[in-house]
Amino acid sequence: MLGRLRPYMAALWQAPARFLLARGIHPNVMTVLGTVGVVLGAVLFFPHGGIWLFWGVLFITVFVVTDMLDGTMARLGGKSSRLGAFLDSTLDRVADAAIFGTLAWVFIDIDRSTALAALLCLAIGSLVPYARAKAEGIGVAANFGLAERSDRLVISLVATGFYGLGLFPLWVLTAALWILTILAAITVGQRIGAVVAHARRHPEWNARLDDPQPYPHE
Repeated sequence: MLGRLRPYMAALWQAPARFLLARGIHPNVMTVLGTVGVVLGAVLFFPHGGIWLFWGVLFITVFVVTDMLDGTMARLGGKSSRLGAFLDSTLDRVADAAIFGTLAWVFIDIDRSTALAALLCLAIGSLVPYARAKAEGIGVAANFGLAERSDRLVISLVATGFYGLGLFPLWVLTAALWILTILAAITVGQRIGAVVAHARRHPEWNARLDDPQPYPHE
């Protein structure tokens, strides 16, 4: 849903992207820096609970911005590469693991339902980009769905931050995480459905495997 705003956000970040490029900073550096910042914010702030959840969200948000900056920098500087795409996708999973994994650990002794929701949000959420990558790897477009990464991050971080400030009761955070889990599951289903539909429309495509591999192939 929020992924539709990416073109507008990219335009917004053009000025800082040009500033960083002018100083010789490579987009891949921003990708790594952003991930390190998110991980540090999650593991250093979140475990303290309370108001520290809010400060952790603010810290993480600063570094999440680099996820938008690196792509803009790569396009403006002509530095787009397969390595950059690999790093961006892989390190996004690392950042998600730090955020949702830490939330699960924080709430395990406070509210098991919240902890489980955070864990499932991480597990099922990781299947969303996986389904897209596997689909596009066999030639089927699957860049759509109800809850992309940006949606999960924004909603979960806002709910966590407001809970840390005492503005949201715990059940709001719990409900947000469960809703995101359900939306992520639906998104995975949508992408699986796209591949199934493509296979039914093109039986000759479905019957051909260019590079047979033993299952499971990773």
